[in-house]
Amino acid sequence: MALLTNELEILPLRDLFNIPLRIPSYQRPYKWSARSTNLLFIDTYEAFQNDLDEYRLGSVILQKDQNDTYNIVDGQQRLTTLSILLYCLGDTDQSLLQEEYSELSTNAILTNHSILSRKTNELNSDEQVRFKNYLLEKCTTVQIVTDKEQEAFQFFDSQNSRGKALAPHDLLKSYHLREMTTEDESQKVNVISRWEAVNQEDLSNLFKNYLYPLTQWYKGKHGLGYSSSKIDAFKGIDTTHVYNYALYHKASNLFIEQFNKNGHHELLASNSLNQFQLTQPLVAGKRFFDYILHYGQLLEQIQKLIKQSYAEDENQIPRKGTGDTYIMQLFECSLLFFADRFGIESLNKSVLDYFYTWSYSLRLVMNAVYQETTNKYAIGKHERLNEGLDIFTIISEMNTPTELDLYVLEQPAVDLNNKKKYQAVYNKLSSLNGWC
Repeated sequence: MALLTNELEILPLRDLFNIPLRIPSYQRPYKWSARSTNLLFIDTYEAFQNDLDEYRLGSVILQKDQNDTYNIVDGQQRLTTLSILLYCLGDTDQSLLQEEYSELSTNAILTNHSILSRKTNELNSDEQVRFKNYLLEKCTTVQIVTDKEQEAFQFFDSQNSRGKALAPHDLLKSYHLREMTTEDESQKVNVISRWEAVNQEDLSNLFKNYLYPLTQWYKGKHGLGYSSSKIDAFKGIDTTHVYNYALYHKASNLFIEQFNKNGHHELLASNSLNQFQLTQPLVAGKRFFDYILHYGQLLEQIQKLIKQSYAEDENQIPRKGTGDTYIMQLFECSLLFFADRFGIESLNKSVLDYFYTWSYSLRLVMNAVYQETTNKYAIGKHERLNEGLDIFTIISEMNTPTELDLYVLEQPAVDLNNKKKYQAVYNKLSSLNGWC
């Protein structure tokens, strides 16, 4: 990895802010919380009061372009907040605050300016000057500079924020951004805008509780413990690989994109072709972002369908405890995987009732349901119910939706306490399956 000569060094803020810094348009909006802003003030002010010789503010990753401008790849949130703080202390010549910001970023800047202005106004004028000089001269960052955008993103992958590891989906975001080698900046801006518009907790939940388990369960593997160490499951096919399998999938993806774009639908009697399958590898780069947004939208459709189909009694989908949540997620996963293979239109009443029975029978059997419980059940290894029925592997090998009828579900040995506690579930399953 080629760093620029003499550009891996520790710099005081004064020297860093003298560099022509720029926030590239593909960066996420500025949205540091009031809590983080307040904490930054407290940390730096305490260092100032204690007269520490140096206070390290972490690292900043920059990419130097051909115009000798330094694009901020990592550190934007922190540097913008520091610029606001210095502005409140009377250093109004802050170039980062002259950048063009979205409405979302502008609102966050104004909020944090209000917080920091209130904090700094509590200091007398002499203390304000000394605190400002301390920030500029004694507060330092590790400056990492490269002239290649992809290399800058590689550094970003391994960085931490206040000792907290980056979320797995943030690591994947940076990985796939640097795989977008043929796309121009406007396409990256579009990708990031759509990505950042999604609630980040929802993204984390999508990976942890749906996509990662499903990509493992159909192979008969455990789907627990998704973390940064397991993001390889979503890195996909390297765009530079020319192996047979890679060329096949890249060609398939290209064909589908062109097919949907050009509208040759009469060839396959279809309005459009679905671009993704959970049982197939994705192609790294832009398609990763489309892939995630696609499954987020499909999950929303599934959840709406469940709500509509079981609206007669809300207790048919219990939500009282974490065990209920795990069962509900298992139900959603089964429908998501089936719809992924056969289309959302395949989820007729018969299919919904089959997977409702499969999922909620486990709720009636078990007093306590943990993630390990649903994980074992999903791969057919739960000794109390439907042992050997690895439902996701079965779905992955089915050719038509009607093949589901070939797999008969066991009648559960219902726990009497659960029968009373989950009476609505028991009544529904009894009516569907003719239990006595």
